[in-house]
Amino acid sequence: MDYDPMIMDDAEALGPVVKISQADSVRVKWELSNTDMSFANSLRRVMLAEIPTIAIDLVEIEENSTVLADEFIAHRLGLLPLNAEGVESLLYSRDCDCDGCCEHCSVRLTLHAKCTGDENMHVFARDLVPTGDRINQVLGTPVITDSEGLGPLILKLRPGQEIKLECIAKKGIAKEHAKWAPSAAIGFEYDPHNKLHHLDLWYESDPKAEWPPSEYAAWEEPPQEGEPFDYDAVPNRFYFNVETAGPLPPDVIISEGIKVLQQKLAGLIHELADEGGDGGVNGGGYNGGGPRSPEYGAGAGVDGFNGGGVHNTLWRRRRRESERVGWRRGGDGIWDDAVRGGEQLVVRGTLARRGGGLLTT
Repeated sequence: MDYDPMIMDDAEALGPVVKISQADSVRVKWELSNTDMSFANSLRRVMLAEIPTIAIDLVEIEENSTVLADEFIAHRLGLLPLNAEGVESLLYSRDCDCDGCCEHCSVRLTLHAKCTGDENMHVFARDLVPTGDRINQVLGTPVITDSEGLGPLILKLRPGQEIKLECIAKKGIAKEHAKWAPSAAIGFEYDPHNKLHHLDLWYESDPKAEWPPSEYAAWEEPPQEGEPFDYDAVPNRFYFNVETAGPLPPDVIISEGIKVLQQKLAGLIHELADEGGDGGVNGGGYNGGGPRSPEYGAGAGVDGFNGGGVHNTLWRRRRRESERVGWRRGGDGIWDDAVRGGEQLVVRGTLARRGGGLLTT
């Protein structure tokens, strides 16, 4: 992105004003003014947690002779950033008519590596290969930004060890799990000179040493000597530093954040206007009009969890799966079932079968 510092406003602007000071492929620094803190913070929270991206959600491991547990590998795969270009055309799994996953709601990736030499072998994100039909040729591919073109390290293989698996990436938001987060960090600052005295008590010994002037201090006039304090003053200039985690460019994160916020406000206005319906705000029918988690409100969830209430972050299955007989819900967040070949427990959304073939994390 080749942006020049610019002001997206006019002399008669009555709404929020945006000024971009720096922009590249990794971060965008910009100022939001002529608005209040509630709007600025709402936009920050939406950019952090409610912009749809794509991440590995299901992992089927066929062969794993490494020293790493299946759950460990599945967790590392889930946190790999995947390219989310065109994700708006991908359906949520709850909205798709397929039985499990298809090219309209998911992207399949495979990984097969075996160390046949005498030295340890490194397996990187570049070794994940998308397969099957996709909406476009970049959606779901691992994000690789290093100069060597390798991507993040997944695992290491000693001589003779092998890993073979298949992954299914789905659309989701970071409110459900951090693996769907589009941004690595979003800096948020206001009142760089502390004119409002919000930081007067936030120091240990020396406030000037502990709170040095930020780069945005040059954007505002410093307080004058003997200037009286304005008790009615409120912050109206906010400074953002949006850094991408890789799935989306930083400028797209900002535009998508605004779009999601508009959707949520439109949904709220619609529900408030529908006074005669049963699905109003007080009736429990309001869903915010914005993105939701993949399995939210989808009836029977993955692996038989009713309502999808337990967040199955990653799923992988051995080829020789034990036969399930039935489910029953236990207390204190623990699920029990009668399984031929072993017992099965779920604690805090983690499923593990002892003596059987299915492990879910």
